[in-house]
Amino acid sequence: MPSSVTGEPWPPGTVRVELWDGISCARHPLPAPSPLPAHPPPFSSLLPGGSCLAFPFQFWALTLSFSWKIWHMEDDAPRPKESISFASMAYGLENTGAELLDSLEEGRTPSSDLRPAEERDNWSKSSQEPFSGWRSLQPAMRVRHFCGEHTQLFRWICIGLLCTAFAAFLLVACLLDFQRALALFVLTCAVLAFLAHSLLKRLRGPKLLRCVRPLGPSCLNLWFKRGLALAAFLGLVLWLVLDTSRRPEQLVSFAGTCVFISILFACSKHRHAVSWRVVSWGLGLQFVLGLLVIRTEPGFIAFQWLGDQIQIFLSYTEAGSSFVFGDTLVKDVFAFQVLPIIVFFSCVLSVLYYVGLMQWVILKIAWLMQVTMGTTATETLSVAGNIFVSQTEAPLLIQPYLADMTLSEIHVVMTGGYATIAGSLLGAYISFGIDAASLIAASVMAAPCALALSKLVYPEVEESKFRSVEGVKLSCGDAQNLLEATSSGAAVSVRIIANIAANLIAFLAVLAFINAALSWLGAMVDVQGLSFQVICSYALRPLAFLMGVAWEDCPVVAELLGIKLFLNEFVAYQELSQYKQRRLAGVEEWIGAKKQWISVRAEVLTTYALCGFANFSSIGIMLGGLTSMAPQRRSDFSQIVLRALCTGACVSLVNACVAGILYVPGGTQVNCTMLLNTTLSASSFEVYRCCREAFQSTSPEFSPQALDNCCRLYNHTICA
Repeated sequence: MPSSVTGEPWPPGTVRVELWDGISCARHPLPAPSPLPAHPPPFSSLLPGGSCLAFPFQFWALTLSFSWKIWHMEDDAPRPKESISFASMAYGLENTGAELLDSLEEGRTPSSDLRPAEERDNWSKSSQEPFSGWRSLQPAMRVRHFCGEHTQLFRWICIGLLCTAFAAFLLVACLLDFQRALALFVLTCAVLAFLAHSLLKRLRGPKLLRCVRPLGPSCLNLWFKRGLALAAFLGLVLWLVLDTSRRPEQLVSFAGTCVFISILFACSKHRHAVSWRVVSWGLGLQFVLGLLVIRTEPGFIAFQWLGDQIQIFLSYTEAGSSFVFGDTLVKDVFAFQVLPIIVFFSCVLSVLYYVGLMQWVILKIAWLMQVTMGTTATETLSVAGNIFVSQTEAPLLIQPYLADMTLSEIHVVMTGGYATIAGSLLGAYISFGIDAASLIAASVMAAPCALALSKLVYPEVEESKFRSVEGVKLSCGDAQNLLEATSSGAAVSVRIIANIAANLIAFLAVLAFINAALSWLGAMVDVQGLSFQVICSYALRPLAFLMGVAWEDCPVVAELLGIKLFLNEFVAYQELSQYKQRRLAGVEEWIGAKKQWISVRAEVLTTYALCGFANFSSIGIMLGGLTSMAPQRRSDFSQIVLRALCTGACVSLVNACVAGILYVPGGTQVNCTMLLNTTLSASSFEVYRCCREAFQSTSPEFSPQALDNCCRLYNHTICA
């Protein structure tokens, strides 16, 4: 082999040492081989102190030791390692080099080995100065070794210190102002309750399960369940009789629920295989959640507070959008006012997904539904994920299992996607002025209802492979750190924004063209004002009435339902927000033959009915997303997608019916006499109601000043 310096061949019996830069050093002849001694000489004895190999090789050995330590600090990923090549292995060179590396790895200097005195002297003469820095690094290596052995102890100490500091902070906050710290106190108690439940389940789980397991034969257990179901049904009937005696419109909503469920049962794929346990528990959970949110004061206050906090949280978007687009565009232009909220909310969801909080919440919700309803793990996880993510993102939670899922489970996945909205769009709808508490409640209530109605329309007749949740794992995403999660969330939102903007441009343009064509056709037969909205207001009016909407508000609600079904829910919510803004501004209810706003009850029920992706434009999105995850199931997806779309639309309608059963008009009563006797600078919904009452009243409780104030704002025959 030629020399790398002179180009001449290496003579036999020489050693060539390659440094890290790949340049070979000088040649050194070796004596003739002899029997190996009992103690092989140190490797430094082969390298004369005056040669060019002494210091470079010792420096290389020291660097190799540090590199070995660094490699072991990393994961098991492959790392390139430098090699040292020899032309001859005389005098046990392999053993000597191995001893050298072992001593460096154990943190010992080579001089600490037990060797003959002359060998140690020879080593010290040749390597005393180069290894003087090694001895100074030994304390740092020991400290690192100690920290590595007690990592768990240090972690618990840090957690204990942080918990102690947080407890002190919470105590001081509660002592200063408990009402101000009430939200933090409740969240802390909730977290502690979940931690205690997890600890109790891990320590005493099997024993508790044996204690709460029903005793006796299965026949007794069956009669117990039947008795419990009968008691629940009788309690519901008694509650409806007592609660609806003053508000008959609630009975209409209850009848609408029964009608929609009957229609879905008539269209069931396998009516004989319907599991009524799943249906009853799903509708029961939906009703309990609605009762908690709408009727109970703590639940209403909690969801109202949560909605207010989301609105405050979303307002921080203005800091970024104003900097990029300017204050004028953000305040006046829809695209720059609403769409940046999607960027911010998507970024936050990506961060929550990276830290594992989103998976934890999804697993808890899925566990509750699976225990009560008896559904499989994959379909339950997908429906629970739909509360927070969109119809194409939720199936990613169960992507590895899509190929082996049954048709009934796939139908549940599709129905859950059509029956809910994405969390990123939730912020956009709240920015429209839609009630945040109603949107959040609708998203949560839709999850168990989607499972129930999906199993009613497409019951399970196959054997599922995913009965237990232990075999299903949720991924933590592709992000490697927090910054990457933030960036990827913002990047994903760009596609969502582009899709929304393109759909709005296309659908609104198509709607304008359809209205122009219908108006032209209607004018030929003397039908003025014919449009898509007018057709929907007549065709879908029975559905709006079955939801519990007052008959005078049914045309507007039916129009919004048609926009949602044939276009998309984004346009429908935008139209609903305009009706709400006109009502809050105190605009007259009727201008000519056009109704300008709807009642508060109709607004709430419409908010529930529009909360879902069930529209014909979503069919392509659903098929494209699922087919990309499991191409071999393309025909199965196409076979049941229309059935799932109709089921998802009915889920939203049943959701609105349950809200209609539970809704009670709220708010404080306004003293109209006092309000109208003050100077009115602008109109409002309260002013309009009081003025309408004053115009219709014949009692002298309203003074001439009150009537004058109303006449300045509204036109009425009494003002002439």
